[in-house]
Amino acid sequence: MLDLKRAIVDVADFPRAGILFRDISPLLREHFAATLQALDALLTETEWKSIDALAGIESRGFILGAALAARRAKGFVLVRKQGKLPPPVVDEAYDLEYGSGILEMQLGTGRLLLIDDVLATGGTMKAAAELCQRAGYEITALAALIDLHLVKNFQWRNLPLRAAISY
Repeated sequence: MLDLKRAIVDVADFPRAGILFRDISPLLREHFAATLQALDALLTETEWKSIDALAGIESRGFILGAALAARRAKGFVLVRKQGKLPPPVVDEAYDLEYGSGILEMQLGTGRLLLIDDVLATGGTMKAAAELCQRAGYEITALAALIDLHLVKNFQWRNLPLRAAISY
């Protein structure tokens, strides 16, 4: 299998001093199909059959989640930053590596795979999982393209994070 890490570019001091940003843009441009294949392989066929939709966290989680949902003929649910969805919405405040924010989503039902591009501190993933549950969904799996391992063995309510790439 292709070493996906080789296509990721490290950008020092972005978006602010002291942060090492993992730029997945070259990976998506040059190896998008392989990236989706690696994410697809994180779940068994039985697990895929039990999922109704994927929930992608803004913004790069949209790219990965929507493409993977299309590949698997599943629905797609948006987890957005505050003020980007029409009401009614539920919201959840969270902290991340270099700030804080509020996520929102519309109400719904079904079993979801929650996906994002990178897990750093876990704040965004945890807030999104809580938000999905409060909005009426059941989270059955958590996935990220990259796990930076800043949080050892991240999990939410006994669901471990699955990642295609680890640092």
